[in-house]
Amino acid sequence: MARNTSDPTVWEGPVVTRGARYSSETPLTVAEGWRLQRLTPPSRLFGANGLRTGADDRIYVAQVAGSQISALDVASGSLETISAKGGDIVAPDDLVFDTEGNLIATEYMDARVSVRHPDGTTRVLRDDLPGANGITFHEGRLFVNECRIGGRLMELPLDGSIPRVLVDNLPMPNAMEFGPDGLLYYPVMGTNDIWRVDPNGGEPERVVGDLGVPDSVKFDAAGFIVSTQVGTGEVLRIDPRTGDRRVLANLAPGLDNCTFVGNRLFVSSFTGEITEILGDGATAPILAGGLMWPLDLTFGHDGNLYVADGTYFYVLRAGQLEPVASLFSVNTPGYVRGATSVGPGEFLVSTSSGEIAYYRLGPEPDTEIVAKGYDQLYGIAATVDHCIVVAEFGAGRVMLLHGGRAEAIATGLAGPLGVAFGPNESVLVSESVAGRVVSIKDGSVDVVVDDLDTPHGILVRGTQLFVVDVGLKAVIVVDLETKARRTLAAGLPVGVPEGVVAKPLLGTPPFSGPMGPFAGITASPGGVLYLSADAEGSILTLNQEA
Repeated sequence: MARNTSDPTVWEGPVVTRGARYSSETPLTVAEGWRLQRLTPPSRLFGANGLRTGADDRIYVAQVAGSQISALDVASGSLETISAKGGDIVAPDDLVFDTEGNLIATEYMDARVSVRHPDGTTRVLRDDLPGANGITFHEGRLFVNECRIGGRLMELPLDGSIPRVLVDNLPMPNAMEFGPDGLLYYPVMGTNDIWRVDPNGGEPERVVGDLGVPDSVKFDAAGFIVSTQVGTGEVLRIDPRTGDRRVLANLAPGLDNCTFVGNRLFVSSFTGEITEILGDGATAPILAGGLMWPLDLTFGHDGNLYVADGTYFYVLRAGQLEPVASLFSVNTPGYVRGATSVGPGEFLVSTSSGEIAYYRLGPEPDTEIVAKGYDQLYGIAATVDHCIVVAEFGAGRVMLLHGGRAEAIATGLAGPLGVAFGPNESVLVSESVAGRVVSIKDGSVDVVVDDLDTPHGILVRGTQLFVVDVGLKAVIVVDLETKARRTLAAGLPVGVPEGVVAKPLLGTPPFSGPMGPFAGITASPGGVLYLSADAEGSILTLNQEA
């Protein structure tokens, strides 16, 4: 018998905040004898990337990982979804408004620039601009650049005809803006500097260098550059005439963009945080950050929960998420998707770039790449003698790595995601597309559980198999001996909202490969289940009551 979680003794933890990114009309139910709790609050955004202030003085926020654009009222904190996940705009990274009120967005992963009209209809302006990112509109003209090695800075005719290239072969330009002098200013992350160019022709000119990986340029009312530094977390005010700079604020690495509402300055972070820069180093949080997904979960030897969240790898201490690695860390493992603890301060991880690596914490963190070149790695597990199994979603395989050798122990699988070691030296894997969990042993593949929808993370404890099914929005337990199954919780905030078909996220080279979701599951030494609630961006626990 299931209990509805309107009972506050069952559904505990931080409450859903206004404008949370996920909502559902389906009641959340928990089986008798079990308790569901939320450990971390849900994220209100899917990260925060490009920012642009609209004519209504709201901040429009592009969210690459969520394929969403939201409008934030900085006075009330309320959010409105303008372009939702599953809509026409995919992975928006930056945005601008033209004089007619059309919202124009760069779609980084799909090489597109799309125009969203005030009536909500959308048209693709160009679909052949790999790494389309920085965008601005000036005196009736639209300009876009490509954030990639060898990227171009172009003027795009509004009728969709052939772009005019202003500058070519740029090492990762990003969010740009026109200065009061009529010149176009653009940051170049690959060389840590800011440049300017006359939009009507001429040679580019370097404005300032030796920065902290600048990824945005805007101008304040006095004509000074304001630039976020993704690598250092600094917000800089730069004199475009002399290159002199001043630090307005020091925040965490991972800043993405900035915008002004009147004279108030706001910056975005990959975590989804929006911060106001007040001056003299002071800041004020406007919108709290949170998890972008989360993906895989594992307990470290220190007894703490570690969370793979793609751009960041976190540890949960005293209810607070603390980053231990990110795309910007020294000796970073990269975009972490699968993770399992294998020793004190040591983790085996799979990355979206197709690498398997050991990541070791410490004063000087270290990443040791074990293997690379795989196609969309997800769940990963290891034995005490360093026998590694990993799911390779793109190739439909489960790989076994041991003693410097790699072999496919199963092929032709339909969307393998989660892996775990089962009884009698078997390997279990969830086939997300086939809707089942299978057992691999001695070259044979046998069905363990079928009639699932979209199984993701799996966990084996004794003779029990726990499955997170994002299609059923449930956690299911199966007795591996009797095959009896039971739904422990349903209506969970995993997967995508009802009726939404999420479009593939193709990746952001060189930072990551395809960015697919993965709702992981793990257990504490005491047997409490921990779940990745990837739809709302939180961590849940499911615990059997005494």
